[in-house]
Amino acid sequence: MGPSSTPPRSSRHRNQRRASQTPSPASQACSISCTTRAGRRRGTNGSPQTSTKERSGQAKPHPALAGAPGGASASAMAGTSASANASTRSGTRKDVGTRGTKRGRDELEGNKKQPDMRLNIPEQLKAKLVDDWEAVTKNAMLVSVPREPNVEKLLDDFEAHIKATKPSSLKDPEKLSGAVISGLKTYFDKALGNCLLYREERDQLVQMRKRFVTGQHVKEAREMSAMRKRFVTGQHVKEAREMSAVYGAEHLLRMLVTMPTMTAQSNLDLESTDIVREYVNELLQWMLQEQGRLFQREYQQQPASAAIVAKS
Repeated sequence: MGPSSTPPRSSRHRNQRRASQTPSPASQACSISCTTRAGRRRGTNGSPQTSTKERSGQAKPHPALAGAPGGASASAMAGTSASANASTRSGTRKDVGTRGTKRGRDELEGNKKQPDMRLNIPEQLKAKLVDDWEAVTKNAMLVSVPREPNVEKLLDDFEAHIKATKPSSLKDPEKLSGAVISGLKTYFDKALGNCLLYREERDQLVQMRKRFVTGQHVKEAREMSAMRKRFVTGQHVKEAREMSAVYGAEHLLRMLVTMPTMTAQSNLDLESTDIVREYVNELLQWMLQEQGRLFQREYQQQPASAAIVAKS
């Protein structure tokens, strides 16, 4: 009886183990070029070797600069995009029948080209992001809200500024600034509760929404006076507001640094992305110049309920 074609049990199990060993997501994000070119290197004991960046931690950005507090970091998004681009390149010759032709390469480049938003964030604003992160997550502090100036007022001031100065870097401020500013306000209102808050700030958002959006007194006032949208509680006259009229520069800055991630996930074309990028870069420079009146100097102490939620 001839030898069996089935490999021995120990050999078969060893092959299955090798096939199932794939790089971790963290390794792909930190060392994508290494993993795509040469795969995982192994040490003398058979365990995966870590790269110098992985051991030193240099590839990990500060939490305040990595992206949205409640969302994916920009570095992880970059790793994912790089991995997708690498896999696209590796499958190019199999998928396209125009191998080696200039037309085929041009068509591939056109298909792969995606909106790219690279922001020039001033170092002083980066420092404010770090200080903001430490105040909220380490020192049990909160931004005082409602803020003045709020995001809505801040963006209106910026629009007036660019219409008056007409920066050469911006395309047609008179016609386009209104649409860009309106889009930034809308995105802020939608993004605030989803990805711009730390856990310690969740209770504060609930209170603000109850006060300005969902409270029974707001609903009754809207029913009584839909046109004016104003209501009276005791001796105080209040107004129904979106969250862009409640929060300020601190949370707007958090949103602006997430714009590259947001753009990568959107269906914006290249021209629109370029326009938004230039306006956001101009906005960052303007916020730097006006930082003295835009940013809060001292945060307030977190209530005990927020501290409990943060620790849970």
